[in-house]
Amino acid sequence: MAKKIFLFLCLLLVPFSRGGGRAAAQNDASSLHVNVVLVQLSVAITDRKGNYVSGLRPEDFTILEDNIPEKTATFEEGNERAFTIGKGAASDDSLFSSQSSEDQSGKSSSQGAGANVFILFDTSNYMYSGFVFAQDAIADFIRSLEGVNKVALYSYSRNLSRVSTLTPDRSQVLRGVRNTVAGDDAALYNSLLLTVKDAAPLRGRKAIVVFSNGPDNASLVPPEDVAELAQSTGTIIYMISTRQAQQEPISTAVFERMSKATGGKAYFSKNWKDEKDAFASIRDDLAHLYALSYYPQPNANRGWRTITVKLAGPNMQHYHIRTRTGYRLLQTQAAARDFPSLESDSVSK
Repeated sequence: MAKKIFLFLCLLLVPFSRGGGRAAAQNDASSLHVNVVLVQLSVAITDRKGNYVSGLRPEDFTILEDNIPEKTATFEEGNERAFTIGKGAASDDSLFSSQSSEDQSGKSSSQGAGANVFILFDTSNYMYSGFVFAQDAIADFIRSLEGVNKVALYSYSRNLSRVSTLTPDRSQVLRGVRNTVAGDDAALYNSLLLTVKDAAPLRGRKAIVVFSNGPDNASLVPPEDVAELAQSTGTIIYMISTRQAQQEPISTAVFERMSKATGGKAYFSKNWKDEKDAFASIRDDLAHLYALSYYPQPNANRGWRTITVKLAGPNMQHYHIRTRTGYRLLQTQAAARDFPSLESDSVSK
């Protein structure tokens, strides 16, 4: 267990070039510091029939962290802009969560500007037979996104390729879809870890939509570590597999656990219509998420903190709540030269 946790921390802090090139361990000692004051939650509320419940207010939600009541600081429903409920001071400056004062470009970003969506496209040799159909499904999904601030397209085979970095320009992302090519092995979990790292500094709602056509056969990291990092950064993971669940029982179990832990969903398609339906379901989910944040109360727990979200009132007890289950405090100072590297291909802009 100790070895696994050490590997997770090592991979989390691997430095990489955002403008392209390979992520490699550096010879000089460097460190990464995370100073976060808010914990962000994306929450889906559905009734017994699976319909989304709208119109809830901040007072309808109860948030517990390690059974400690928390006070909602900001609140947002769907694509509406967030509003501040109260202000507070962070109880711990080493929280590794989903809030940051700057986005990836270094510019100040604001909450309530819509979700940021990363699409992670499997371009391994598993995808050969249906590659064009997969491109069409992803392109249709990108065109249909409403209320989404920015979209990025990443592809993966043995390495991650940042085909189109996060942008509001849909046409740029669509061009990137058409420029992808298939081939090589599939390192899904390596690539997903790097994608989560890219999403980590962003404020507000953020999601990764993984389109996969086969199991992982080339990664160095276990999926449990990827899921924990996504939970700790408030990043939702949606998994779309082009293989039916019974064809890949191991991958199926992993996809379901990972998506559930982060507040997302897993879909297993038997044909291209099912895949388009899955993309439509994700689009609707993103449009109906409640976004809540809170300043954590004093808490002596320096490890994994469990988050529980409940609805107040007897008439709401039958509703289903879907969100991430917790996050881990991270001690963030360590020498980069001690870390193994994950590779990523160059960025197309």
